[in-house]
Order: sequence, then C-alpha cells, then structure tokens
Amino acid sequence: MMRMPFEWLQAEWPAPAHVRTASTLRTGGVSAVPFDSLNLGDHVGDAPEAVRANRQRLAQALQLPNAPCWLNQVHGARVIEAGSWATPPQADACIARSAGQVCVVMTADCLPVLICSRDGDRVAAAHAGWRGLAGGIFESTVSSLGLPGSQLMAWLGPAIGPQVFEVGDEVRIAFMAKEAAAAQAFKPSYRAGHWLADLYLLARQELARLGVQAVYGGGLCTYSDEARFFSYRRESRTGRMASLIWLTE
Repeated sequence: MMRMPFEWLQAEWPAPAHVRTASTLRTGGVSAVPFDSLNLGDHVGDAPEAVRANRQRLAQALQLPNAPCWLNQVHGARVIEAGSWATPPQADACIARSAGQVCVVMTADCLPVLICSRDGDRVAAAHAGWRGLAGGIFESTVSSLGLPGSQLMAWLGPAIGPQVFEVGDEVRIAFMAKEAAAAQAFKPSYRAGHWLADLYLLARQELARLGVQAVYGGGLCTYSDEARFFSYRRESRTGRMASLIWLTE
C-alpha cells in the first residue's frame, strides 16, 4: 500500500515569524487500522513501535528543535512549563518562554488551542474538551503566561463540530453556571434532555471573558471529516492528532 505524504495544518494568524505551529492530520504515518495512519497517541492501544515511528516522522517533517513535551491529559486545568521528563506529567496545557521548547497537546474531537503573545516571547498549547473548558483550562493557561488577555492571540484547531456534538443537560448547566451567554452555544437535540453544543463558540466566549479578543481558526469538524481527522465520538477506538507550537531563535 502506498504511504500518503505527511501533511499538516498551520495556524493562520498574525503571529511573529519565529512562532511556529503545526496541527497534524491522520494521514502520513505507519499505524494500522483503526489507528491509520499517523496516530501519535501512545495510550490508545496502538503498537508502540508504530507510535515511535510516527513521532519520529513528525519530528523530521517539522524539523523540530527538540522532542515535544508530551502530556498525560486528564481533562483538567493544570498547566505545566515545558521541560524534559521521563514520564509525561499529568496536565492539559503546556507553556514555553524560550526557543526550542515544543508545546504539544493531543486530540481526537476535543479542541486544541494554540496561544502566543503578540510579541512572540511566550507560547502555549491547551487541550480543551468541554470538561477542561468548564473547569478553567483557559483561565489557568492565560494566568500561567503572565500577560493580560489583550496581549495574547489564540488559534482554534480541529474539533468536533456543533452539528454533531451532542451533550447532556449537565454540560449546558455547567457552562451556564459560569456565564449566562453560554446558552447561545446550545441548541436542542432530537433527544429529550440533550443538546448540540458549539465547542468553538464556548471557547471564544471564555477567551473573550479573559480579554483575548484576537481569536483565529475554528470551523473544522473532526467527526465529519473522516478522511483527515481521527474522531473518538465517531470511532471510539482510534488514534490521536497533535497540535504543536514552539519558538525559534
């Protein structure tokens, strides 16, 4: 079988040139079904040697300055400074203030968010599913960056879209307890007590609350685009994409 080329998305935003970004697709790797083919998650049941090979292809294709700072993501609000460690730390966001440190989060329906300062002296990658969003992952990340929201910009990567992201009453209640305007992000589903949630709108609302008005990206649906993206909601047993951000010299 012919291997598809390694391709990725880049954040389309007015960040300084030394801020580098990438958001991988599911193609261009070596993993077998159902992880075909560029699965970067080592926790989903894929063959370890395939994950290692895919991560090596990632580093080579992007010419990464160092190994990405992989995290053990738990849908929480902990933020960690990029570093080198033997075991991935439990966190859902990573920040870097110097060149060469590669922040990364993995997703397969949850929202990956890349953040940088307007002057490009610090960056962050955050994993924002609904639990992380409701639990304050953006608030923790912005606080850790140590700048007001007005000095930051954000890019929203591929996530499950509002036409297919069905959630229960508890999700809507959790967001509306924080902000009444969150009601705009929920539309009734065909099932009683269920709603179609707009993860992108919820993220924009939370970023705006924190003063981050410069928000880009959004609109790509991982669930609907099977050719390009993994989707946990669609397949359950599947791979993970990675969204990365780092500073060059």
